[in-house]
Amino acid sequence: MGFAGKHVFGKLNKTDENIVSFVEKKIPKERMEFLKTLLEHNGFEVLVQEIPSKKEDEPSLYTVAVTDLVFNPTTYVYQRRLRTLDGRIVTPAYWNQETDDTNPQYFKRK
Repeated sequence: MGFAGKHVFGKLNKTDENIVSFVEKKIPKERMEFLKTLLEHNGFEVLVQEIPSKKEDEPSLYTVAVTDLVFNPTTYVYQRRLRTLDGRIVTPAYWNQETDDTNPQYFKRK
């Protein structure tokens, strides 16, 4: 789940004419729902594409994208431009769903 670092954009499928900024690809349903809710709360139009599994016993994976071509997850998180549902700043740990704590300390002292 980390940040890709580079701005990735393209089409969700070959027949689609809309170009999108990809947020994350091949993620489980829980992660997709978290990102979709967070990004819609921050005013983005979110598009989700389901990637069906090749085996019946495996769950489907998802690709999450936004229609805003300027959106880059790394930039938006580190510039503190995203807010949680209750108005706090989204930190890298919150984005990666490592913690619900949004205290913007990137390094913890022991």
